[in-house]
Amino acid sequence: MLFESFAQAQSALLIGVFAIAFILGAVVNKTNFCTMGAVSDMVNMGDYSRFRSWLLAITVAIIGMLILESNGLVNADGSFPPYRASQLVWAENLLGGFLFGIGMTLASGCGNKTLIRIGGGNIKSIIVFLIIAVIAYFMTTPFPGSDQTLFSVLFYDWIRPLAISLDSKQDLGAIINSDDPMGTRLVVGGIISVLLLVYIFKAKSFRANPEHWLAGIIVGLAVLAGWYLSSSITVDMVDEGEQYTLSEYYENWDMISDSEEGKPAQGSTLSPQSFTFVNPIGQTAGYVASGLQSRLLTFGIVSVFGVILGSFVWSLLSKSFRIEWFFNVKDFITHLIGAVLMGFGGVLAMGCTIGQGITGLSTLAVGSIIAFMAIIFGSALTMKTQYYQMLYEDASFFAALTTALVELRLLPASMRKLEAL
Repeated sequence: MLFESFAQAQSALLIGVFAIAFILGAVVNKTNFCTMGAVSDMVNMGDYSRFRSWLLAITVAIIGMLILESNGLVNADGSFPPYRASQLVWAENLLGGFLFGIGMTLASGCGNKTLIRIGGGNIKSIIVFLIIAVIAYFMTTPFPGSDQTLFSVLFYDWIRPLAISLDSKQDLGAIINSDDPMGTRLVVGGIISVLLLVYIFKAKSFRANPEHWLAGIIVGLAVLAGWYLSSSITVDMVDEGEQYTLSEYYENWDMISDSEEGKPAQGSTLSPQSFTFVNPIGQTAGYVASGLQSRLLTFGIVSVFGVILGSFVWSLLSKSFRIEWFFNVKDFITHLIGAVLMGFGGVLAMGCTIGQGITGLSTLAVGSIIAFMAIIFGSALTMKTQYYQMLYEDASFFAALTTALVELRLLPASMRKLEAL
């Protein structure tokens, strides 16, 4: 998609992203696509339908990315965030994913679900949003009058040294065969996709529920649309006989443009990317605090507003809009803690259940695989622990946690403290 100026190209990107996010918000609200709900159904009821829907979204995204990249339509090697960076920050992916999994369980939903719930009238989710926004913003942005961020103060000195520097990009294709990463991605990604599709559609109950597979397909396609749109928009400099992507134009701004007018605050946010929600929620806080400066408007920010509005419109059309507030002080504190953990965890893990669990996995990045598994584990462990705390009100947290670990087969059965009722 060619445009005559940077302003036109950027506007097309933002409008396109908003439209995709609007559809995503409406569809997720309608179908009740919920990653936390998927884990809850597995852990509490043994129902894997919504988990299969999540896996279907992942599979659609992987297959689509293989097609797009092999045809030169997307280059995820230079994405924002850098999913395929040669530095594997495995400890951050692991800890961040684990914290995010706990947090989304305590706060009744992941980053995307928080936006969906806001659109549906849930005031609790507005509080969660605000807390995530402040923490995510200061995890990446220095405090006023300082060069320190929450990440540098709390995490950098002890967790970043654990990172592993690879000789290649961290996606499975490059790690297995750095001489032909794309060809290897096609093979590995193809095998993974076939195995996932067999598992997903072998369940008759899943096949019989069109909302589950429709949600998975549309969410996966939305992620692909984000990748394609952010990669394909270019500025055609007719006088120079050159074409620039938005990020390339930004890098050469001083040579191409006559003034600083219209120049975005950051060039990284113009790189190929798709949907993720924790860091964009933080970006939204900065955008609002700046007085809505257009130079701060990004793919992520418009996606946040698009999802909320899409969910809001659907909730009105379906007459499901309703105001919801905290049940009691305990409910407020639980959501507060969950929001804090999601803010820290989502930035540490470099994404959420959508950002790492679908968008990141579509790149076959090892860090995304680690974060995805850690999110599921953190959520499942929290749910099991909460279950036993509910059954045995007088039992200690340690007893509930130990029993939860036994049920997840991470401790021997002899260490069980509480029996299921």
